Amino acid sequence: MDILIISFVAALLAAWSDKTQLVTAMLAERTQRPLLVLAGLFLALAASNIIAAIAGTYVGHLINPRAATLLTALALLFAGGSGLIRRRPPRPATAKLPLLTTFILCLASEMGDRTQFLTFALAGRYDSAPFAAAGATAGALAACLPALVLGEELQKKAPLRTVRYVGAALFLIAGFIVAVQALRLT
Repeated sequence: MDILIISFVAALLAAWSDKTQLVTAMLAERTQRPLLVLAGLFLALAASNIIAAIAGTYVGHLINPRAATLLTALALLFAGGSGLIRRRPPRPATAKLPLLTTFILCLASEMGDRTQFLTFALAGRYDSAPFAAAGATAGALAACLPALVLGEELQKKAPLRTVRYVGAALFLIAGFIVAVQALRLT
């Protein structure tokens, strides 16, 4: 059950000021159909996190606990490092089919993203695909809700850069701690 909370917090921090949140803000503003954007966002996040969690659990069975812990440390360090990279807002797009457009754009934003990598590593480490996927989906969705409500005003009203840097620092610290713990395992 710990994995549910851990993956929720990890995804919440990773999704702030990330591509998916910015795409959600842009689509919410352009389409003026927040429920369809929310539905597309949920479907994209669920699909991405389910794929990552299933793959992570599969790989977790193939490696030993030390390697799984090192993989988790690597995911945390990756999340911290990528949080230091500046995100450009997406180009404005017109969305005639808000549900499909949101699903495709958000799924593309999530593929290979730090949230997906964290979900993969945590599912493998804790051997729980359903809880890892559910926690990560809920966390990323919670991070995108302000974007859904505020639209493109989010970038003006929320301290996205500060949150991104604080999150990156927390991921880097956690990654170093987990890496040291993994190296101490006997």
